[in-house]
Amino acid sequence: MASEELARKLQRRLAAEQGTPAAESDAALAAARPGDPGPRESQAASPDCGGKSELAEKLTRRQDINDGNAAPRLTKVFNPYTEFKEFSRKQIKEMEAMFKRFDSGKDGFIDLMELKLMMEKLGAPQTHLGLKNMIKEVDEDFDGKLSYREFLLIFRKAAAGELQEESGLMALARLSEIDVSTEGVMGAKDFFEAKMQALSVGSKFEAEIREEQEDRKRQELERKQRRAAFKELQSTFCS
Repeated sequence: MASEELARKLQRRLAAEQGTPAAESDAALAAARPGDPGPRESQAASPDCGGKSELAEKLTRRQDINDGNAAPRLTKVFNPYTEFKEFSRKQIKEMEAMFKRFDSGKDGFIDLMELKLMMEKLGAPQTHLGLKNMIKEVDEDFDGKLSYREFLLIFRKAAAGELQEESGLMALARLSEIDVSTEGVMGAKDFFEAKMQALSVGSKFEAEIREEQEDRKRQELERKQRRAAFKELQSTFCS
């Protein structure tokens, strides 16, 4: 049958990828055929045939998909440019470069030790508990490490004002605005202090503007009250 021939080809291709001998591969295919549950059950039950059982299950699922009896699993592709639209492409590329630089294991994650080294290099070392809390705050899949998407969530939360000022994630979001590998830790420290000073000056300037606006409103209200009192007095004399 055409479906069996297709399954046999898929089985041989999978066997070639996994380095399984052809004889074992053919045995797995025979076990995967519908209508013959005995061999499949005995094979799955045997601890020595775990690999063959797994291969048989994969082949069975592929055959079911080809026969229209099962739907293929759809894998969601993460696209930072569409999911994190609040950031420009340049910002995302810079955050991606930073993530890859500190992903020393090159496995697509920043684990606890890598985060520890990262925070030390940024000049904001954290305790073991502090590092675990940093990961926990954005660890959506509870695997105890940061994926690239979870890394971007740090900056989203920082931009939305959802991080505490004293938290390690806020320090990470602020200090990562410059390339510490180029500027050095002292350069990052100077940058951070300069930025905080600028924010302080900006806040003071804004406070002065608000104070002037409130003063003008108060003076305008007093003028209106004086005009109203004068009109009331004038009406009393004219009546």
